[in-house]
Amino acid sequence: MEHKFQINLRGIIDLLSEHIYSSPEVYVRELLQNAVDAITAMGHEDASHLGDIRIECHLPKGKQPMIVVTDNGIGLTMEEVHTFLSTIGLSSKRGDLERSKSFIGQFGIGILSSFVVSEDIVVITKSAKDATAKPVEWRAKGDGTYTVKELDRDFAPGTQVWLTAKPGQEDLFQPDRVKQLARSYGALLPYPIRLIVGKSTETINDGGAPWRENYTSEKERQRVLLAYGREMFSTSFIDAVPIRSEAGKLDGVAFILPFTPAVNARPHHRVYLKNMFLSEKVDNLLPDWAFFVQLVVNANDLRPTASRESFYEDTKLNKARTAIGESLRKYLEDMAEKRPEKMRKFISIHHRAIKSLSVDDDEACRLFLDWLPFESSVGDVTFGEFRETTDRIRYVPSVDAFRQIARVMAAQNLPVINAGYAHDAELMAKVPDIFPHLTVEAVDPTTVTQDFEDLNEAELDKVHDFLQTAEQVLRPFRCSAEAKCFQPSELPALYSTNSDGRFFRSIEQSKEIANPLWSGVLDSLSKREKASITAAQLCFNFANPLVQKLAKSKSKKLSRAIQMLYVQALLLGHHPLSSKELGLLNDGLLGMIEDSVT
Repeated sequence: MEHKFQINLRGIIDLLSEHIYSSPEVYVRELLQNAVDAITAMGHEDASHLGDIRIECHLPKGKQPMIVVTDNGIGLTMEEVHTFLSTIGLSSKRGDLERSKSFIGQFGIGILSSFVVSEDIVVITKSAKDATAKPVEWRAKGDGTYTVKELDRDFAPGTQVWLTAKPGQEDLFQPDRVKQLARSYGALLPYPIRLIVGKSTETINDGGAPWRENYTSEKERQRVLLAYGREMFSTSFIDAVPIRSEAGKLDGVAFILPFTPAVNARPHHRVYLKNMFLSEKVDNLLPDWAFFVQLVVNANDLRPTASRESFYEDTKLNKARTAIGESLRKYLEDMAEKRPEKMRKFISIHHRAIKSLSVDDDEACRLFLDWLPFESSVGDVTFGEFRETTDRIRYVPSVDAFRQIARVMAAQNLPVINAGYAHDAELMAKVPDIFPHLTVEAVDPTTVTQDFEDLNEAELDKVHDFLQTAEQVLRPFRCSAEAKCFQPSELPALYSTNSDGRFFRSIEQSKEIANPLWSGVLDSLSKREKASITAAQLCFNFANPLVQKLAKSKSKKLSRAIQMLYVQALLLGHHPLSSKELGLLNDGLLGMIEDSVT
């Protein structure tokens, strides 16, 4: 025996309010949507038909507020009322495929959003297809029951929807709130929306889309669009870029932010579907690199999700996203070529976005690389400025490694770029393809000392005993010792380590805060590799007067001096100190204090 599913309407309404619709405010959008679709359907029957939508707010004394939404669309017959209004999930817009593309709603659950704010719904409708048909009244309650009857009264073709506010939802029925919501959702609709309160009537959507207007000059267009962006987002943008895409039938404006957004900031765009406001939470329209814009766009041919607050990921959306990216890319190219001052301002704010684009786009990299800023041993410079000073591009692929050697490299007149930030190392790898005459070299801190001046035999004799003592002092820290001459002479020692050394330093630090189980695992890993690792090197600078003095010293406190130089070198290289190294620092400071008072 076959059985039919039983529908718990109250449960469906709870699902809509808690999981599908982001706010009960969307009931205004759904009512406008149904009105627009009814007018669109009427336009298919009569191309000269002029659509009209009215929203009446009633505030009867001692009773709950009410609103009435009236359209002069195609209306419904008695049969259609039973078929479409009373069957959950069935939409009157799912007939002819080509015609259905012009409708906003496709899911047949929009009318249920009214139950989120109202205990019952009254629909009075008359079909324009049959001049002899009587108006039909459909009354539905949130418990799933409804009644249908014909009315003996005059009623123009179209539909009225009556809602009475639920207790607690009265605010959403107040005229000012209804006006604000209707204006927000329907600002771009091609049909006038009139708000009626008592004897007062106001058209609330006569502005249209400013990017579709004709202007006397590009300067005037920019002025109007930037004013529009300021009104939409309360932000004074630095530029406005028209956006258009055949994919998704999309048009609008991309506003260039005057600040760098936080990495984890959610995008805040105004997205319309067939000129009906869809959502401010659509986050899949932009390519990942284009996080420097806020959009106001309308799409006529993208597929909305059931809540109509985002778009499905499909081929059309992917093509639309690519087209938006191309529009922004063309904008940047024109700016780089024609407005260098504006480009410099843009790059100073949004270089992260352009670096991200340039990593994946060879042409963009070729165009923008010289504009991009990098940290270097000679200060913050653009790549163009850096390559004018040298034909050998040296870079360090990690921030910590750069901090270890930047000062030393600068003293040797060997400028180096810090490529430890996002995308920088990948961009350095692209340099030979763009500038074949340049030599690009990744600098490893462990190899920097190879370019330092070796000591002669006499100098080696002077430091022999000192280095042996240093080797013993540093052995517990997996650090070897050597001596060379290098600049700046005021730097007594340089600590350097490779990736393996940094890895094992992190293991030691993790062991200190891990629970006994994980500490044992980390200890086992450390011991297994210990024999094969030369973790680090402390290179003493024989050009430094203090090192020369220590090399001659026979003091019993020489070991402490070596320990302090080791800790100082770690701190200069921005290396976090382990508990053992903190112990060295504390003991050294206490020893100095004790020596000063004795």
